[in-house]
Amino acid sequence: MARRRSTTDQQQMGGQPCMPGLRIPVTTVIAMVADGMSVDEIVAAYPDLEAEDVAEAL
Repeated sequence: MARRRSTTDQQQMGGQPCMPGLRIPVTTVIAMVADGMSVDEIVAAYPDLEAEDVAEAL
């Protein structure tokens, strides 16, 4: 079974979809891409993320 790359929990970040086990909202990752950051730059900024997390957020 594939790893789930985003979750929604009403008790975490007000129910916003987040990266599993992290308090990094999917919208934050999307905004970073929209600002022109590469996947490598995003992973460098958030080392707990993997490239596949960024792809799933999109």
